Amino acid sequence: MLAKEFVGQQTVESIYIDHHRWLKAWLRGKLGCSEQAADLAQDTFLRMMHGKGNVHALEQPRAYLTQIAKHLLIDHWRRQEVERAWQETLAVTPESFVASPEERSLILEALIRIDQLLDRLKPKVREAFLLSQLDGLGYREIGQRLGVGERMVKKYMAQAMLACLMMDEGK
Repeated sequence: MLAKEFVGQQTVESIYIDHHRWLKAWLRGKLGCSEQAADLAQDTFLRMMHGKGNVHALEQPRAYLTQIAKHLLIDHWRRQEVERAWQETLAVTPESFVASPEERSLILEALIRIDQLLDRLKPKVREAFLLSQLDGLGYREIGQRLGVGERMVKKYMAQAMLACLMMDEGK
């Protein structure tokens, strides 16, 4: 049971007791799996407890919980998409190049972190970065594709590189 914190009308414990069953059922409807729904419901309450908002002053706890849960669902589905793509890649990889289970897990986690990083970038910054890193295009070619000058491409790349550095530092 969650610790009681009396600050206002509601406690974290009372919100949990009043809304956990509902949230879990709502998530089960979205996921089709009661175990995953239970995990995401728990994660939702953890995020609520560690969030920046004042939980005790919530006028509509279900709306607040739903918002948190929606973000967690998006993260969950994105992770599944990355995992599916990774599994498809492994399926066509020759056995001589297949990584150990530990290496596969590390690679998958890195792919998920990269996906999260790319998702946080502005669209043109992301596109410039991918054109540079995946297609090997120079700044002039990237600028032509994006309809901007080389100076703007340099700014985009600087933003992307800074985001990569911050990800590497765990920020």
